[in-house]
Amino acid sequence: MSKDFLLAVDQSTSGTKALVVNRSGQIAARSAVGHTTAYPQPGWVEQDPEQIYANVKAAIKQALADAGITPQQLAALTITNQRETAVLWDRTTGRPVYPAIVWQCQRTADACGAYKAAGHEAKVRAATGLQLDPYFSAAKWRWMLDHAAGAAAKLAEGKLLAGTVDSWLLWKLTGGRVHATDYTNASRTSLFNIRTLRWDEEMCSLFGVPAELLPEAKPSDAVFGYTEDPDLFPERIPISGIIGDSQAALYGNRCWLPGMAKATYGTGTSVLMNVGGQLADAGEGLVSAVAWGAGGKVTYALEAVIRTSGDSIKWVRDNLGLFSSFSEMEELLAGAPDNEGVYLVPAFVGLGAPYWDAYARASITGMNRGTGKAHIVRAALESIAYQVCDAVKLLESASGLRLAELRADGGASDNAALMQFQADMLGQPVAKPEVAELSAIGSVYLGGLGVGFWRSQDEIAALPAVYREYRPAMDAVRRENYYAGWRQAVATVLTGR
Repeated sequence: MSKDFLLAVDQSTSGTKALVVNRSGQIAARSAVGHTTAYPQPGWVEQDPEQIYANVKAAIKQALADAGITPQQLAALTITNQRETAVLWDRTTGRPVYPAIVWQCQRTADACGAYKAAGHEAKVRAATGLQLDPYFSAAKWRWMLDHAAGAAAKLAEGKLLAGTVDSWLLWKLTGGRVHATDYTNASRTSLFNIRTLRWDEEMCSLFGVPAELLPEAKPSDAVFGYTEDPDLFPERIPISGIIGDSQAALYGNRCWLPGMAKATYGTGTSVLMNVGGQLADAGEGLVSAVAWGAGGKVTYALEAVIRTSGDSIKWVRDNLGLFSSFSEMEELLAGAPDNEGVYLVPAFVGLGAPYWDAYARASITGMNRGTGKAHIVRAALESIAYQVCDAVKLLESASGLRLAELRADGGASDNAALMQFQADMLGQPVAKPEVAELSAIGSVYLGGLGVGFWRSQDEIAALPAVYREYRPAMDAVRRENYYAGWRQAVATVLTGR
């Protein structure tokens, strides 16, 4: 039977998608399953790894059924995933020893602060390209080793494995035969040396996470293993194209040349710029990253990490109850075409780039007696665009390049009002692809190359891709006034810690 399809698993912070993609790079079917996120204490964020895997299987089965194909028609399975979320599990039972600690979680803020106070940040940045921040995985694993019931005994007995979500899914999909990750996910842990492309012994010692717990790191286009779950597939399917979601979106957006950049508008937002084959100095406020490993080469990137973007829209909908549907939100926005000085700084889990203040907390400023729910909804939406402006300014300064265009993907990029406001605030065009799931497409491209589904990147470049362009229409004075109000609002929440 001809193997004319690739299956992508897109495991994000809010849920799991499965997409079936054909040789033309078009999506033949997609399915989605949401999962539960727990907030057991203020600033803590957890998910159930077992539920995530069960949902992956459910999404895969539904996508295959919707596409009307059998597993025998699959050339490969690819994985893209929420980054930095940490999982620790028992290799003998296959069960997690604690819930997954999500990238947003702030429980390790004090521990990271102590590392900073002890003067460790410079060497962490030099080795890993990352800030000392609770956002990244290493401190999460250390916390689980210290606090999860039975973890110390299991560690002494050599029973534990640690990994990010991709590693957990790969281990489950291969029936516990493969413990591996790709360079991009490894590079988000604070334990991976992005120059040597190996786990860094000094970092493992600093954070107290033994290297023997960690997965083998490979290029994104490697064949990582084969499926061994009989409940899912009757035959073994190769697994290739494993890559963290933001880097996958950079690749899926075809930002293959240095200076090209994209923003993925999800729960948070990652603004990532391709800087080529040489590692660039991130400077203050940015992180250096492995963009991908493919074709025997490594491409690097600079990244600005925004902790909360699309999640602020969810907050005003679910927590404040200001609207119930996106059509209602659009009506509210139409009724309040100006923010009238109201700003929402969405520091619900601290602020990322360029501020990196884990202790900052959210605030709504500038309200007056005439402020209504439409202004707050607009403030939440606009906060996404302001944060991306912060990020782009920082990337341009660090790289010495001015972006000609920002490519946008992720769920919130479907909002036309947001994309137009983004273009207005940047004073630059924003290109939104017709296909929203660019992380999945990026993993599909890399996995397809890994198994020979496509022969070269040039062959992928010839596949159709349609973008909608938003061009700036706001005058410069109004733009600067809006942005100055945003910076003033942010200043009110910064702690300086």
